[in-house]
Amino acid sequence: MTRFVDRQWELRELDELLAAQGAQFVVVYGRRRVGKTTLLLHWVQQTQRPYLYWVARRETADATRQSFARALWRWAYPEAEEPSPPRFDSWESLFAQMMRMIGQQPLTLIFDEFSYAVESDPSLPSHTQVLWDHQLKGKPITLLLAGSHIGMMVDLMRYQAPLFGRFTARLAVDPLPYAALADFFPRYVAAERVATYAVLGGVPAYLEQFDPGQSLSVNVRRHLFRRTGMFRSEPELLISDLVRETRNYEATLRAVATGAHTPTEMAKTTGIASPNLAPYLKRLCELGLIKRRVPATVPPDRRRATTRSRYYLRDPYLRFYFRFIEPNLELIELGLTDVLWQRIGEQLRAFVGLTTFEDLCREWTLVQAHAGQLPFSPEIVGSHWSKDAQVDVVALNWREKAILLGECKWGVDAVGRSVIRELVEKSPQVVPEDDWQVHYVFFARAGFTDAARSEAEAVGAQLVDLETLDVDLRRALAEG
Repeated sequence: MTRFVDRQWELRELDELLAAQGAQFVVVYGRRRVGKTTLLLHWVQQTQRPYLYWVARRETADATRQSFARALWRWAYPEAEEPSPPRFDSWESLFAQMMRMIGQQPLTLIFDEFSYAVESDPSLPSHTQVLWDHQLKGKPITLLLAGSHIGMMVDLMRYQAPLFGRFTARLAVDPLPYAALADFFPRYVAAERVATYAVLGGVPAYLEQFDPGQSLSVNVRRHLFRRTGMFRSEPELLISDLVRETRNYEATLRAVATGAHTPTEMAKTTGIASPNLAPYLKRLCELGLIKRRVPATVPPDRRRATTRSRYYLRDPYLRFYFRFIEPNLELIELGLTDVLWQRIGEQLRAFVGLTTFEDLCREWTLVQAHAGQLPFSPEIVGSHWSKDAQVDVVALNWREKAILLGECKWGVDAVGRSVIRELVEKSPQVVPEDDWQVHYVFFARAGFTDAARSEAEAVGAQLVDLETLDVDLRRALAEG
């Protein structure tokens, strides 16, 4: 059963577009299974405004037109059991008929999986441009084009594309945040939800597959260790939905997932020369599969050109798949799933700590900044790395000369005094200048010893255990 969880921000954005004066032309995009269709149908049904919904499929151009015609006839003649529209030989004649049927009434048009229709007929964006320019933009119409083929949807907005400059808004539908997992797994404790998020991320269709009454290990064995099924084919389908030639893109993603974070490191793994990786990295960043990170301590005017950048996978499931599943496919084929789970179990805690938990600590810092709960208002939240020091969480304000340094620990033991002291001692290697205000925050899954609390109090550091982090992130989500 499809569930509707969160999406309050997206609903507000859509409501504001509907309330705005004049026609609206919106492009809605996001990776497959992220819940675009659920979001749009939930929203449009709440508006109580008439709407026409059509979802395209991968079929011939003629079949695509007739599919749209049937959707149009079902909207116009809802009492008909199975409407039989005439055959249309062109988009011009079909759109002309649509406009005669719409007339002057307010209407929301949703063309779902528009990218599939464009695959079937590459001329469709040009016909849609003419429809908007000469028919729709002067009427009380809200037109939404939605699609999972992010590469094609992004291309619709490029300068040379027919629809460039026509969209009045764009809405990227991202996976759900970690805090939303409490709705899917109400019996899990925070540590179990963090680990589940490290495996699946916030893709609703993935989360719905897992049984909330079973442990993470049971769910992983049942779904991710299968020889067939959604999770086995998902990486290939997801990448093919984003780009046409997948080999070099997949090799790049695999390299990043297994620890190659710079072009030099990727070149050694992929066999693609470092300079030749640039277009692949640029495209993968544009499509939202990877992200380029720069040390937060790099001044703003140097961030774009710095060579200290690193690349990381944004999608947790791809990160988990390339790290643990793909290298061990032979074990799955042989049915040796107990061996595979033992291997994963030996590394899972470190994997969660270095990826998801650090990300959530930076997210908590950003949430606190928005709520005005930090000692200053940061201009950036990230991390720091150099030859001399690495810091998990860094927030700073260049104008106020203030910086927050944070350390994240996902171990099963309470954090001791030495962790507090180590960060304080290496701070001079991280702080841009001597006259800056330095603040500290420490995150720990298992809490802190009394000695650590005393040390933290002495340096004015804030201590955040997992329960506090979890509650704060869920509160922020509930407050929107």
